[in-house]
Formats: sequence, C-alpha cells, structure tokens
Amino acid sequence: MHQPAPSADLRHRTIEAPAGRLHLVEQGTGPLVLLVHGFPESWYSWRRQLPALAAAGYRAVALDVRGYGRSSKPAATDAYRMLDLVEDNVALVRALGEEKAVVVGHDWGSNIAAASALLHPEVFRAVGLLSVPYAPPGGPRPTDVFAQMGGDQEFYVSYFQEPGRAEAEMEPDLRGWLAGFYAAMSADTMPAQGEPDPHFVARTGGRMRDRFPGGKLPAWLTEDDLDVYAGEFERTGMTGALNRYRNMDRDWEDLAQYGGAPIKQPSLFIGGALDASTTWMADAIDAYPATLPALASTHILDGCGHWIQQERPEEVNRLLTAWLASLAG
Repeated sequence: MHQPAPSADLRHRTIEAPAGRLHLVEQGTGPLVLLVHGFPESWYSWRRQLPALAAAGYRAVALDVRGYGRSSKPAATDAYRMLDLVEDNVALVRALGEEKAVVVGHDWGSNIAAASALLHPEVFRAVGLLSVPYAPPGGPRPTDVFAQMGGDQEFYVSYFQEPGRAEAEMEPDLRGWLAGFYAAMSADTMPAQGEPDPHFVARTGGRMRDRFPGGKLPAWLTEDDLDVYAGEFERTGMTGALNRYRNMDRDWEDLAQYGGAPIKQPSLFIGGALDASTTWMADAIDAYPATLPALASTHILDGCGHWIQQERPEEVNRLLTAWLASLAG
C-alpha cells in the first residue's frame, strides 16, 4: 500500500489559457488526471486526492476554474459559458505538454468534465463524475425549469441569476456564509428531513443563510480548511463563481447541437445517498446505459452528502484509483 506523498510535494503553477491565466496544483508523475472543482470551492477541495493519485502513479493536477482562486476572473458574465471552460481544460492539457488526460469533476466540475469529454474526445480519454450525474444537453430552457420549482419558494439557481443579488447576501460575511453552505449539504450537519430546505429561498426578502444549520462545522471541514476557502473568496469575491450559474441558458443554446449525445469514453460515477444532486437526478443515473455506454460502475455512498471527495476521501480515492488502473494507457 503506497503512503500518500506529503503536501510539501505539491507544485503550484500558473499557465496561459483562454481565461488569461489558470492556477493549478500538481503532484506525482505518470498519466495525467485533471481534477475540476465545483461551487463554491477551489483546487483545495482535491487536497486528499492529489497525494493518493500521485502515490498510485499518476500526474494529478487540480486547477482553480476561471473566476476562482488564483486563476483569472474575466469581467464579462458570458466569459463563464461552458464552451470557454472546456477550452481552458484543453489549453491546460496542452500547456502541461500532454496529448491526453483523464478528467474528473465534482459538482459544477462534473458538468465541466462531462462537457470536456463530449466536445473533445481526442483529448479526454475517460471521465469521472462526482455528485452531479451526466445528463445530455437538451430539454427545456434551464431557467424556465428552475422558475417552476418550489412553488411559493425560489430555487437557489434562480436566486443566483441576477448579478449582485446573491453577492449581497454572501460577501458581507463570506466565512460565515461558506460555513453554513458547506454544513447544509454535509451528511452530518444537513437539516433533518421535514426542516426547511436550504436549496430554496423565501420569495420575499429571503436569504439562503436563513435556512443554514447553525453550530458546528461538518466533520470533514476544519477551521483551517474554512480559512483557506474563505481567504480565497474574500480576495476574489463571489461573482466569478456565481457567473457559472448565469450562463446556463447560453450553455443550453451553445450545446444544442449535442442534444441527447452520449459520452462514449470510459466513465465512472460516484454520488452521495444523501445528496440532493444525486436524488433529484435519479432518472439521469437510470439512463446511464444509453448516455454513458462505457460506464465502468456507479457507486452511491450510503450516509454521504454533497462534498463527496472531502466527506469520504479514502473511499473515493479507492474507487478512483481502481477505475484509473482499469483504463488502458
């Protein structure tokens, strides 16, 4: 059994990319595995995977997605459309001197990883999806769907659409907001069944944080970890991260030509049994025989929430390294 390499082996780099610059952290040598984070996180959400993948013989690279951390933060809202994020990933692989990579994503990173594999199968030879299932492009306009959810309450994705609105809630106390958001979707601290759902906001004067659990941090999140996340967002603000949500209709239009398209490369899905992303999209998981025809396996981790690679790092590392070992090359 390999012991994960110490964190001192992490190498920070900045590369030129369509975003302007992309900050990445890498560890290990071997076949390239690109790790793409979600909202509201950074490369740091893969801190438990980088040493494990390096110890297993891979060149593990976690980036700050454009708008996050030490990567560039373009001003234009439409600079965060999916097509641009995919091209960032392609540029990153090339800048690292590689021809191909396995791409693994969590949350929004799962969508970015899936789109990267769909649009550039010549670069991304396999795709691992965490928490958010693959659903092919198509269907109704996203904002129309979200507007119909929740009845007299507003779905959080709709709440995020208007520039400045969610920022006004989050930015005065970013550390506190992040702590509440992480706790709201962690297995050991999420609201009990029957309590108000933090994915929804009261339509009149409501805030997401009104429904966040108070008190202790989830077990996976130390005060030091929270300081890392809060420090990044206190420096960058939240607009770059939120702009991902503000491009969902543009993505729907941009990717219309791929409506219903399967991802044909080898794939893996890992979800949390207590994660709304997994339960709400159960139909997408059921459709995997058609949409992910080269799927190796689906794993739903009992008693796990949304922050899957941080809540259950050993299990996720074991599943990832076993799947990677099964791939040719």
